[in-house]
Amino acid sequence: MRQVWHDLVFAHWPVAVEQLRPLIPGGLQIDTYDGQAWIAIVPFRMSGIRPRLLPPVPWLSAFPELNVRTYVSTEDKPGVWFFSLEAANPIAVAIARRWYLLPYFYARMSCQTNSEGVVYSSHRIHRRAPAATFRGHYRPTSGVFQAHKGSLEYWLTERYCLYTVDAQQHIYRGEIDHPPWPLQLAEATIEENTMTTPLDIRLPEGMPLLHFSRHQEVVAWPLSQVSL
Repeated sequence: MRQVWHDLVFAHWPVAVEQLRPLIPGGLQIDTYDGQAWIAIVPFRMSGIRPRLLPPVPWLSAFPELNVRTYVSTEDKPGVWFFSLEAANPIAVAIARRWYLLPYFYARMSCQTNSEGVVYSSHRIHRRAPAATFRGHYRPTSGVFQAHKGSLEYWLTERYCLYTVDAQQHIYRGEIDHPPWPLQLAEATIEENTMTTPLDIRLPEGMPLLHFSRHQEVVAWPLSQVSL
């Protein structure tokens, strides 16, 4: 699959490993940076979603998305673990849940730009799913840079696979590829954020670590089972 991500912000909070361990399958190790685990809320919008070599379908190829994630590894390969993914297209949600075994939820969402930057809102309306809402606005505050290997910014963002499990708790890996992230420092006003409430995770007080990216082109491959 090919897709383009726009107007994305990484909002990262430090959390204790002990908070995350009951939520992560036993075959995956929780990644830490200098002993610290992290959880992120990542709002953005997508476009150009399509199978490789095929054109995008207008009613299925562009919509806002928001994910809640942390960082894991197995077989010495670092990746991303998604606690939840919100999307504003119910058909895309159904396809992603079936094909990629990911916890996608249908949400009423808006992503707009104005003089304050990006104004974003997401309210989960998925049937029989716990409520979760994010509202706020954010904008870049620096020039574009690429994170240096070994830095926290690099560790948080330069990850090239995701992990998920099926109903039998078999672990799967989905490879992704993209250029290095064109990052900018950012600021945000978060008006409402209950995205981690269904996880029983209370985020630390204060502003998260924020990084903005205007544009990123991504290729994703089908899942493959991890043999542990």
